[in-house]
Order: sequence, then structure tokens, then C-alpha cells
Amino acid sequence: MPYFDAASSAPLHPVARQALLASLDEGWADPARLYREGRRARVLLDAAREAAAEAVGCRPDELAFTSSGTRAVHTGIAGALAGRRRIGRHLIVSAVEHSSVLHSAEVWEGTGGSVTQVAVDRGGLVDPAAYGDALRADTALACLQSANHEVGTGQPVGAVAEVCREAGVPLLVDAAQSLGWGPVDGGWSLLTASAHKWGGPSGVGLLVVRKGVRFAAQGPVDERESGRAPGFENIPAIVAAAASLRAVRAEAAEEAVRLRELTDRIRARVPRLVPDVEVVGDPVRRLPGVVTFSCLYVDGEALLHELDREGFSVSSGSSCTSSTLTPSHVLRAMGVLSEGNVRVSLPFGAAEEDVERFLTVLPGAVSAVREKLGAPAASEVVREENILVVDSLGKRCPIPVIELAKVIGDVPVGGLVRVLSDDEAARLDIPAWCEMRNQEYMGEEPADRGTAYLVRRAT
Repeated sequence: MPYFDAASSAPLHPVARQALLASLDEGWADPARLYREGRRARVLLDAAREAAAEAVGCRPDELAFTSSGTRAVHTGIAGALAGRRRIGRHLIVSAVEHSSVLHSAEVWEGTGGSVTQVAVDRGGLVDPAAYGDALRADTALACLQSANHEVGTGQPVGAVAEVCREAGVPLLVDAAQSLGWGPVDGGWSLLTASAHKWGGPSGVGLLVVRKGVRFAAQGPVDERESGRAPGFENIPAIVAAAASLRAVRAEAAEEAVRLRELTDRIRARVPRLVPDVEVVGDPVRRLPGVVTFSCLYVDGEALLHELDREGFSVSSGSSCTSSTLTPSHVLRAMGVLSEGNVRVSLPFGAAEEDVERFLTVLPGAVSAVREKLGAPAASEVVREENILVVDSLGKRCPIPVIELAKVIGDVPVGGLVRVLSDDEAARLDIPAWCEMRNQEYMGEEPADRGTAYLVRRAT
């Protein structure tokens, strides 16, 4: 079964499996002890730290192993903010950061801190100048991911790091998605990553704090991992994480070329094979194996189930899923279509024939979902002061957009359609539909229930 969700978690690399099994016999003892078994475990832990530090491009004593990438983010942000509390309580993040960063920002605001979210363009890219504009005298920390987890857009970390360096502000980089492909360039101050993103075992994260960065670990601490990750180290998993990182790095340059060709193929052919599709994310500055697109008039959960029945494992940032009733914060920040969203993230070694079969299967899967959704009832469309009103209250994505598309031809050019909806996704998807269909989005206005979205027929 083709697994196309490596951005969520990559399959365990063969080298990781070998290292894990081998170190189970050697790395079970306490590495803090001086007897033979402890010394043996310490050798394994130190070697893993040196290998990981070499891959990151830092000193071994700057790198700590944590219990996950999320824990690394939470620890890194909290420690950096505490270490610079005399400077101020202002935090900067981008609008498309991983939820672990945004959750840390929410907690910081709850304790009286202030947070600035830097906007992105329609491709998901931040402008380094916007980080410069957000910097203040009381800015304690800035955060920026190296590459986006949902759409694959790579961020200008080096340029942002330089802006922050000139202001004397440390930059924390979430490198979870990119570290397997190569080191993060630029003068960053802190870095986090997660082993299961590059084919290592789950339950291992990296936290790097450069020498000279003010850092005060929060919560109870002990002597483990420089006081930054309390608790007994999972040495077999750590050894496997470091071994797999080294292994994927050795393959990365060649594999990046191959996977980029496959994702370029998907980006180019999906819009030709499936009508009413928007491919999202920066077309050039992006991860090699990630491509994301959204399909109009499609329920995202239903589409994922259709693809699963065909043997493909993909993910979605659509609001039309069982886990959320609002669009992905990433797609919302980009201002792109969210309904029927599909993220394809190819793992190392993904087969070309599987990609070709995916492209063969996709059109039928989308058509099947669209057909099941059906057409709106005639009673749902009324005229009100020469405006066609579509009542989509109580209906979820993608029904409001489907009903708009069904009636836009019933008004003359220059005429208005007023769509009533209480689904948060409509705020994103109706403007996106207008841009895709060359219609004029006139904005929104309050309604007795929900929100009214105004669309002028332009063509």
C-alpha cells in the first residue's frame, strides 16, 4: 500500500531498525554510572550526540535529546523566553508555524506575554522585512520553521536570522521537516527537530541551544541532558535516531532530485486531470517530497476515504474532516482554498509507478465524492432586493461553495449573490473560489445568523 504521508511520520529507516536492535543489548544501563555497563551506555550516547551534532552543524555540548519534537519546541521556547525575561516579554512567530509553536505562544500570552504573528503570502512564504518590522525593544525571542509541514514551503531562515541578529534577538528554528534533507543555514540561535520525521524512531527530539544564548530551563530539572530534558535517556532510540539521520543525509542529495521530479509531475498533471483544483504552496522554494492541492466541491474526509480504499495513505488540511470544523491555520493564513485539501508527502524510496497509479486513481475519486454531494434544493435559493440569496446555514464545507457555483449563472453579469453560512471554512473558500472562477468577491457582512458573503458575477 503506497504510503504518501511522510511529513506526518516517515517509515522507519532500515539503518534505524538495525541500530535500535543492536543497541538494545548494549545501551540499557544508566550512562551516568561508572561501572562497565554504564560506561558502555555512555559511549553509545556520546557517539549518537556527536553524530547528530555533525548533521545539525553544532557542537555536541549544544545538543540535547528530548522525548519528542514537540517537547523540544516547548522546552526551547520556554527556556529562551525565561532566559531573556529582563529584556522583555514579546514573542514573534509566523502565522504558519507548527501547532507546537503556536500552543507555546498561547501559553505565553496567557501568562501576560505578548505575541506578534508575521503574515505569509499566498505561497506560504514570510518576508524577512516583516520580521524586522515586528521586532521591538522588548522582543525576547523570534521563531520560524525551516519548511512548512502542510504545504512544503521553505522559509528564508538565513535572511530572517540576520535581521534578528542585527537586533540582538535569538531565532528559534523548527527544523522538523527539513533536517533530514540538510543542515539549516544561517545564524540561528536555537533549533528543534523530531526523529520520526526523517525515519528514526518516535519519541526522540533534538533541542540545540547555541553557546552564548541566554537560556533558563523551566520546571523541575535534573542532571540529564544539561538539565534541559529530565528523565532517563532512551539510549537505543537515540542511537537509532542519530544513525538514521546520518543515513538519510548520505542519500539526500540524490533522492531530493528524484522526489522533486515526482512532485513536479503531480503539481503539473493534477490540474489537467481534475477540474477546479488549486495547487498550493510555493512552486519553487519547497521540500522535495511534498505537494499539496485543494479540490473545489469536495468533502476532504470523503476524499481521503476514497483514496484509502484505492490503497493510498495521504493527509489533509481541509476543514471537512472528522477531527476539526475549522480550516487548517496554515491554509487560512495563506488565503487559499481549503476544501478537498490533499497533502502528498513522498517518503524516501517512493516508487514512480505508485505516483503514476495515484494520478490515475485521483480523478475518479474526486468525481465520486462530487457526485455523492448532489445539487442544492430549489427552495434554498431566493431573491431579495434583486440579490440572489443562497441559504447554506447549518451546512459544512464544501456545500456553501457548491451552492454558490450552482446559482452564479442565474444572475446577470454585474448581479450579486449573497451566501449565508455559519461554517468558518466559507470565509476562506468563497474568496478562493471567486479567484479561481474569475468572479468578484465583495466581502462579508453580518447576518441574523452566521455571515453573509457577497459575490458579484464578473464573467
